[in-house]
Amino acid sequence: MIDVVGVRFKPAGKIYYFDPDGIALEVGDTVILETTRGIESGQVVIRPKKVTEDEVVAPLKKIIRKAAPVDLKQIEINKTKEKDAYKICADKIKEHGLPMKLVDVEYTFDANKIIFYFTADGRIDFRELVKDLAAIFRTRIELRQIGVRDEAKMLGGLGSCGRGLCCATFLGEFDPVSIRMAKEQNLSLNPTKISGICGRLMCCLKYESEAYESEKAAYPPEGTLVNTPVGEGKIVSINILKKTLLVELKESKQQVELPLSELEIIREKTGPNKEKTLQAEPDEETDSFSPEHFADVIESKFLENEDPHRDAGD
Repeated sequence: MIDVVGVRFKPAGKIYYFDPDGIALEVGDTVILETTRGIESGQVVIRPKKVTEDEVVAPLKKIIRKAAPVDLKQIEINKTKEKDAYKICADKIKEHGLPMKLVDVEYTFDANKIIFYFTADGRIDFRELVKDLAAIFRTRIELRQIGVRDEAKMLGGLGSCGRGLCCATFLGEFDPVSIRMAKEQNLSLNPTKISGICGRLMCCLKYESEAYESEKAAYPPEGTLVNTPVGEGKIVSINILKKTLLVELKESKQQVELPLSELEIIREKTGPNKEKTLQAEPDEETDSFSPEHFADVIESKFLENEDPHRDAGD
């Protein structure tokens, strides 16, 4: 077992493990530590505990010290310098006519490096920009291109629900989200209704996805032919919340909503002791150019969350 402490470098950022090195720490403490980017400050979010070696990435870096008043003062100074660096970099980008959008600026604690985060549609040749910035700040300069989801996480904002963005308030990492999750939950497939302010599918589509998949496993799939109290029909949709199925009657083409207990799945003999569920005829299948069909074949394309911090531990 190894002693570790969980540290975040930004609100709602990824949690990294560090060696507390015998320092008494509590949640909320600001600490000074070493990372692959240099000396930085972070906040304790998991108090010291023991974990197995499989849960950490070796070598585990150590906490240097608990932040003293002079360290906290330096952090505030760095934040002020970041605002000035942002204005200077934005002016230089405009001067060079580069097709890029500056998102954020971050100083390391020891001010040995300044990281400029930006978004752009493609690759940008910013070598001249780096030379200008290095000449102005007289320190190491790093320009890091990030995705639109990371941009939303850094800038924050309000979602369509009226609350703060999940990624900016509590989500430490981005989970894969697909259009299939919206379809499984019977949501509108209109991109404007299921996309966040970043333009990607909303992260909250993932929250109830597993519950819907688990519940739907107890129901026959859509397209199954069934007998109902009002005649033979085909299942066209499943309502998990109401625990009912929508059935399209074969003769009248009317749709009726019934519980599973009132349906009898039609089966036919395919051998001496074999049975299979009848599926809808090919001409009764969903039109191949309908939104539902596209939901089966189109997955959301998004940039994997390239954590804008550092691989400090785990």
